[in-house]
Amino acid sequence: MKTLGILLLLTLLSLNGAESRKARILESFEYAAITCRRHTASITDFGGVGDGTTSNTKAFQDAVNHLSQFASDGGAHLYVPPGKWLTGSFNLTSYFTLYLHKDAVLLASQDVSEYPAIKPLPSYGRGRDAAAGRFTSLIFGTNLTDVVVTGENGTIDGQGEFWWQQFHKGKLKYTRPYLIEIMFSTNIQISNLTLLNSPSWNVHPVYSSNILVQGITIIAPVTSPNTDGINPDSCTNTRIEDCYIISGDDCVAVKSGWDEYGIAFGMPTRQLIIRRLTCISPYSATIALGSEMSGGIQDVRAEDITAINTESGIRIKTAVGRGGYVKDIYVKRFTMHTMKWAFWMTGNYGSHADTHYDPNALPVIQGINYKDMVADNVSMAARLEGISGDPFTGICLSNVTIGMAVKHKKQIWTCTDVAGVARGVTPLPCELLVDQGTENVGECDFPLDVLPIDEVEMKTCTATINYL
Repeated sequence: MKTLGILLLLTLLSLNGAESRKARILESFEYAAITCRRHTASITDFGGVGDGTTSNTKAFQDAVNHLSQFASDGGAHLYVPPGKWLTGSFNLTSYFTLYLHKDAVLLASQDVSEYPAIKPLPSYGRGRDAAAGRFTSLIFGTNLTDVVVTGENGTIDGQGEFWWQQFHKGKLKYTRPYLIEIMFSTNIQISNLTLLNSPSWNVHPVYSSNILVQGITIIAPVTSPNTDGINPDSCTNTRIEDCYIISGDDCVAVKSGWDEYGIAFGMPTRQLIIRRLTCISPYSATIALGSEMSGGIQDVRAEDITAINTESGIRIKTAVGRGGYVKDIYVKRFTMHTMKWAFWMTGNYGSHADTHYDPNALPVIQGINYKDMVADNVSMAARLEGISGDPFTGICLSNVTIGMAVKHKKQIWTCTDVAGVARGVTPLPCELLVDQGTENVGECDFPLDVLPIDEVEMKTCTATINYL
């Protein structure tokens, strides 16, 4: 993003007989988006104060409500200028762009009353932190069309320490808020932002389609609880690219509902692209599939991924009672440095929503393809654990080189209840992945078709704002 121009207009005012100066700023900005807007307003037009201490929750909600009137007239921007803007949860509207200046910081309020409690997600049946509902996310929207949350790498700081302490002390009545959550919506862009210290998950599109998450930096302490980076959940046609994530949980976690609730809701995550992702997460995965995958996960394409000091590269998490499926997964050009496991599949993850799950609901894990991958300083090449009587099948590894750590595990590969093939894999895999030698190492290929989200063309948008 680049600023096209700033013009200071100085107006002399008289207050109680004394002269003072007050500046209005005329600013133009340019950015890339799926849709441009005709109207623009600043948060200061609605009483916003960027001093880091004044609550702006009402100002943000009043601004969004006012700008919603332009939905049928080219849509509207809400511009957040330089400053520290303390706010609780607020709802977005359709045909709307929230734009953060590079020196703008949204500070998440630590006043619990500024996060209304809402019902659990229907595909989960309960909250993740507590059985009751959940606190509304900081930036929230439902049943929307054409929404952009972007900026010039502006910052959203979740100030999560307060929430992490409440979680560790077991004092939460509801699930912690996420930073950005969009539900039951279509045509969504979240881009060019820095997200810090989320109370829990950072970006959570759920029950939505046509989603672009691009150029996001996410940073949280590696010991912070459940600070997942980007979690597409029961979503179709999603593209995640050019993101840098340091977190206390999975950098990307692909989900689709929990046990009997996810099975009943029946909305899979499919047609997902993940590319040019860098992840640091010493206690979790670069990309996790599950464990809440009861609605199904299919057609995931990940490429050009880098993992550094991360527990595992790709992890599939499921259990008896989950039902659903994880299939047609394609990963290529994945580089890993200092890992506990390169590959991890878990069929005994546990962690059920309640005791009413169906023990006969077995997940189907098949068509898992990994190629052109390299790793160094790895403790264990793979831990692949299917389910007795329900093996994970169709696993394909091709052109994979794993350099073991000096103090690596004695058993480099562990495989139970899995089946597949390996071509050009070093060190030699377990017997359940039948070694095909070095011929035909081009197998495990990506599909050749282009997903619809890759055909989305970004526009160059410009806007001008005159604000105090």
